Amino acid sequence: MLAWMNWTLPVAIFFAVIAAILLVMTVYEVVSPCSERKGFLPIATTRGDRLFIGLLTSAYIHLAWLGLTELSLYIALAVSVIWLAVLLRWG
Repeated sequence: MLAWMNWTLPVAIFFAVIAAILLVMTVYEVVSPCSERKGFLPIATTRGDRLFIGLLTSAYIHLAWLGLTELSLYIALAVSVIWLAVLLRWG
């Protein structure tokens, strides 16, 4: 049924991490509801908004990395994790 997908270990880890992040954020929201706030982003956002923006921009970072450099994707991963942490904290 899913033979068309290339289910490798990195792909499985990627989807498992995204699912875990969503689960943790859902539990965190239930335990400690948040309100919108304005950080360095030009709009008022909630934690979920900042997570979505962070995941989307991380995908763009990886795509740009693949298109513009021959360096390891682990560097792009580190840049994305740092960006996501900064965005979630101060965005």
